[in-house]
Amino acid sequence: MQVIADFRVWAVRLGHKITDRLCHRYCGLPLTGPELSVPGSRFRSMKLRLWALVICAAFCIGATPRHAHHAPNPPHPLTANAINQAMFAGKDNAALIIKTEVLLARVGFSPGAIHGRDGDNFRKALAAFQRSNGRDATGKLDADTFKALTAMSKDPVIADYLISDADIKGPFTKTIPASFEDKAKLPRLDYSGPRDGLAEKFHMAESLLAALNPGVDFSRAGTRIAVADVRQNPRQAKVAKIIINKNVRSLSAFDAEGKLVAFYPASIGSKDKPAPSGEFKVKAVERNPVYHYDPRFAFKGVKAKHKFTIQAGPKNPVGLVWIDLSAPTYGIHGTPSPEKIGKTESHGCIRLTNWDALDLAAMVHRGTIVDFVG
Repeated sequence: MQVIADFRVWAVRLGHKITDRLCHRYCGLPLTGPELSVPGSRFRSMKLRLWALVICAAFCIGATPRHAHHAPNPPHPLTANAINQAMFAGKDNAALIIKTEVLLARVGFSPGAIHGRDGDNFRKALAAFQRSNGRDATGKLDADTFKALTAMSKDPVIADYLISDADIKGPFTKTIPASFEDKAKLPRLDYSGPRDGLAEKFHMAESLLAALNPGVDFSRAGTRIAVADVRQNPRQAKVAKIIINKNVRSLSAFDAEGKLVAFYPASIGSKDKPAPSGEFKVKAVERNPVYHYDPRFAFKGVKAKHKFTIQAGPKNPVGLVWIDLSAPTYGIHGTPSPEKIGKTESHGCIRLTNWDALDLAAMVHRGTIVDFVG
């Protein structure tokens, strides 16, 4: 019995020490002095300590930890107004990048699909613009570069557009298979739906079009949507020479005086199917082409041992236009996946977004020089 009594005394004292330490550590209460010798005071003291600990816990629950970081403020919603009013203030943001992308595209320096991210294609277009205008080609947006771009175009970069009957008419190809052999079974390779077609029409990533128009039904004619206000009509410039930089993954087009008139990001060849080197010429331009596969190409993933064709359409492997080169089987063409341009490889050819390939096709002619460098 004495052992049990001694254990109880030890347990009570241990409880005192624990509660003292907790109250002192988390509530700032002073450590208590020696135990009171009054009979029963030991347990009363224990009760007081426990009550202090309970009260302390109540204050501490929900309190911000001493070293916790406050959550950042949520970003401002991406709206047409925010993009149109964006100004350079020393730090990039999605609205500012979108505005800069549209301004670059308007003056012939394509960033590829407009999406509001500071990626390789955006930096390449910036560097090309800076170089063309006698500035250091850093590829980084700065106050002087932004000022030069805004001086060239005063119109809002995001505009309203009413979805037309033609936009929703189709035809559409809801699902496009991955393999070439399965693609060959389709009567056409069209956009998957109105939103896909509208995104390409305005040179935008489909995700950006959706973000600017939350909850919008893109299949309803007469619906007003916000879109990138990019050039819709072909330019009248004439391209005398094209330089394809395999290292930078870009295509630059020059007029007869050597002035740079267009710059595009590009996917150029691969290790298995590298692009050629040297100088060639444009032979012909074919819009809305049918794609012809020859087993001699031996493309990775294509198992067919016979020739076959894939019908025309924007999701055709070569997109909406084929610029034929004097290098056999090589060409400059569009793509079914505009957001992958400059990020993925090709089967040896030079792949641009459909809108960039169409822009270039309107400016070249038979005999335009095409020089592969890098």
